[in-house]
Amino acid sequence: MIRSWRRLRAGRRARKEQPARRETGASLIEKDPVTTTPRNGITYDRVNILIENERIIPVSSVEVLEINSKIKTACETQDQVGCKDLVAKIKERAKESESNKSCIVDNAAVSVLAAAFESFSKTCLDENVSVLEEILSTLILLFPLEGEALTHLGSASSMGCMIWFLNSGDLSRRRNAVLLLTELVSSDSDQRKVNVLSENEGAIEALFKLIEEPISPTATKAALVVIYHTIASSASVNEKLIQKFVDMGLVSLLLEMLVDAQRSVCEKALSVLDGICSTDYGRENANDKPLTMPVVVKKILRVSELATELSVSILWKLCMNEKREEKTAFVEALQVGAFQKLLVLLQVGCAERTKEKASEVLKLMNLHRDRLECVDGRTKGL
Repeated sequence: MIRSWRRLRAGRRARKEQPARRETGASLIEKDPVTTTPRNGITYDRVNILIENERIIPVSSVEVLEINSKIKTACETQDQVGCKDLVAKIKERAKESESNKSCIVDNAAVSVLAAAFESFSKTCLDENVSVLEEILSTLILLFPLEGEALTHLGSASSMGCMIWFLNSGDLSRRRNAVLLLTELVSSDSDQRKVNVLSENEGAIEALFKLIEEPISPTATKAALVVIYHTIASSASVNEKLIQKFVDMGLVSLLLEMLVDAQRSVCEKALSVLDGICSTDYGRENANDKPLTMPVVVKKILRVSELATELSVSILWKLCMNEKREEKTAFVEALQVGAFQKLLVLLQVGCAERTKEKASEVLKLMNLHRDRLECVDGRTKGL
């Protein structure tokens, strides 16, 4: 009896040591099931394994050049459906790996895509919106753009299409359009593309709306970059454009954004505010906002070296160009602890230009210290 029980027990142990093949829903319909390892016993269809292996084969230069050629032909015949399918192939391959992306870029696919965007943007946008959207979303994956690609995208028709997308109701189009505009204005040396934006009422309103009603952190940062470049162009354009943005309420939006913004957003928002404060109209509006001094002073030595430099620049512009008899800018700066902050900044060190600005402001602040106790507590809780 004991011996037979032992044999039964040994038999059970042997069966446990041999892994059972799992019967999954997939294995029941697989034509040629393959079990991976005895340890897990999972089965796959041999055909699917082969397909998966084929999919991860790196893209070749020959393949990219062939697709480029077909895209050019599709543009010549205005075959929007065929072009869209070809662009989708490029996008799919670019997403697979960084090496694929490099191969696509190295074989001039970016300039071909940009040329295709320009070509289809010259005709009815409503009819070509699908292929234009596909090209736009693919170009975003292949940043940074340069050379011939920027020339095609900087054409009047291409920029008109981007502005059209920027004003559309589709969030993805708006995001991709502002990202592409960021590439254009950041790399433009002759200001032509910037001027196109500056003179387009629809573009200015669309950029402002991305700040007023954010759709994503990426789009917000891109909009700030584009706005900065538009207001940092020629002096004659600056005054006019800054006044537009100020009248829309951009200063208030920037200040609210700066209260608890992350580093990247903070630096970009401060850059825009610094640009706005380069004009009398912008400074007057900033001085009228109760949040201006508390927020700007708080960013000194709190976020980053760049944020500190920009904050000191804004403070310098507001104080050194103060036209009110009461010298309110100095008084408000003293109230929120600017004097102490600037002293510490000079002690820890900073860029030479920032040091000069801080020293100038400190000298004038010292004349007003006897009028008011320096209280560094007004910004607590911001």
